[in-house]
Amino acid sequence: MTYIPTTARTGPRAGVAAADVTPMDVAARGPLLLLLGSGIVWLVLSGVLGLITSIQLHSPHFLANCSFLTYGRAEAMRETAFVYGWAANAGLALAIWILGRLGGNPLRGLNWLFGGAAAWNTAVFVGVIGIAIGDLTSFSLFQMPRYAQPFMVVAYGAIAIAGILAWMGRRTDGTYAAQWYALAALFLFPWLSTIGQYVLLWAPSRGVVQNVAADWYAQGVWTLWLAPLGLAAAYYVIPKITGKVLANYDAAPLGFWALIFVGAWTGGRHLIGGPVPAWIVTVAVVASVVLLVHYLIVFLNLRSAWGVPSTALGFIRFGVVAYLLGGAIDAVTAFRSVALETQFTLFDVALQQLALYGGLSMMFFGAIYFMVPRLTGTGWASSGLAVAHRFLVTIGVIVLVVTLAVAGWSEGADLLNAQTPFADIVDHAKLPLLIHSGAQFVLLLGNLLLLANFLQTIRTSVVADVIALNPIGTSEVSAT
Repeated sequence: MTYIPTTARTGPRAGVAAADVTPMDVAARGPLLLLLGSGIVWLVLSGVLGLITSIQLHSPHFLANCSFLTYGRAEAMRETAFVYGWAANAGLALAIWILGRLGGNPLRGLNWLFGGAAAWNTAVFVGVIGIAIGDLTSFSLFQMPRYAQPFMVVAYGAIAIAGILAWMGRRTDGTYAAQWYALAALFLFPWLSTIGQYVLLWAPSRGVVQNVAADWYAQGVWTLWLAPLGLAAAYYVIPKITGKVLANYDAAPLGFWALIFVGAWTGGRHLIGGPVPAWIVTVAVVASVVLLVHYLIVFLNLRSAWGVPSTALGFIRFGVVAYLLGGAIDAVTAFRSVALETQFTLFDVALQQLALYGGLSMMFFGAIYFMVPRLTGTGWASSGLAVAHRFLVTIGVIVLVVTLAVAGWSEGADLLNAQTPFADIVDHAKLPLLIHSGAQFVLLLGNLLLLANFLQTIRTSVVADVIALNPIGTSEVSAT
C-alpha cells in the first residue's frame, strides 16, 4: 500500500509541504512521538513541583506536614522530572530524528527505540517515587535512588541504537554539526552515568574526592549531554527554516571540540572556597574563560536565525541568546572575587535556570514546533496556542531568572555582612521570591498550552490517517 502523506489529505490547513514528510518520518512517528509526549508530560509535572518549591522558599510552612512534598524532596523530584523526564525525552527524540533525517535512510531499530523509551520513563518514574519516599541521594542532578540508575543506562542504550544505526548507515560521506552534537550526546551520557554511579553510589569515594566527582558529574550532564542536544537542534533547524548556509561554518568543528574537551573541566568553579586542591579551582577558572571560544563560534554560526519570522525560530533565537549569556556569566562568576558574592546563593540557581530553561528548553521548543508537523503530516492544531505558549514561557523565563538573580545577589551581599541577622537576609529576598512564584505559575500555564496543543495535533493526525484508510467510514470517524 502506498502511503499518502497527511498533508495531501488535509489541504492548506496542514501547514507543511508533502515533500517535507519523508519515509523516515512516517516509519518512526510512533516511538518519536512517544518520547516527545512523555517529555512534555514530565515538563508539566516538573512545573507543578517547581511552583510548590517556589512557594516554600518564601512560605516555609506550605505543605510542611506532607513528608513527600517537603522542600528537599520536592526540589529533587522537580530537578529529576525536568532533566531526566523532559530534557532527556525531548532531546533524545530530536537527536535521533536529526540523525535519521541527515542520514538519508529510514530509521532502523525502532523496536529498540520504542522499548527503550518505555523503559526509560518507567525508570524515571520509579526514581521519582523513590525520592518521594526518602530514598534520594545528596548529589545534584543525581538524586534518584541507586536501584533506578542502572536501568536508565540500559534503557538509554536501547534508545541510542536507532541513532547509532542512522549514523552508520548514512548515505553521504560528509557530516554536519548537528550530527556531531547529537552523536556525542548519545555516547557521552552512558559514560558519564556509569562512572558517576560507580564512584558515587556503588564504590563511593570518600572525603574531598567525592565532592570533586559529584561536581564533575553535574557539570558533565550540562556540557557533555544536555548542551549538545540543544545545539544539535539549533544547528539543524536554523538552516532548514532560513534556507541559508551557516556563516563561519568552517569554525564549527573547533566550537564542538572546545565544548567536549574543555566543558567538563569548568565544574570546579563551584568548589571555590571548599576543601579541595587549589589547582582544581584554578583549572576550572581557566577552562571557563577558554570555553568562551565555543560560545563565540556558536554565535557566529547561529546568528542567521535573526530576521526571519517563525514561531520555531523565535524560540530558538531566545534559546541561543540565553545559552550565550549563560556562558558569559559563567566565565565572569568563575573568578574568585565574583564568586565571593554569588556562590552558595540563589544566583547559582538563576544561572542554572538560565541554562536549562532559557537556553536548552527554548531550543527544544523551537525544534519541536518544527519537528511535529513533519512527523504527523499535519500542522499544529492551534497556531494561537503556539503563540500564547511562546509569549508565556518567554515572560516566565525572563522573570524567573531575573528574580532569582536579584534574590541571590541580595543574599550574597547580606551574607558578607556579619552584622546582618539571618532573619533580615530572608526578609530582603522575600519580594523577589514572591514574584518568582508568579513566574513559575506562568511557565506552568504556558506548558499546559503546549501539552494541549500537542495532544490535539496528534488526535487530528490519527483521525486523518483513519479517514484515509477507511474512506467509506469518513463521516462516522469525523463525527467521533
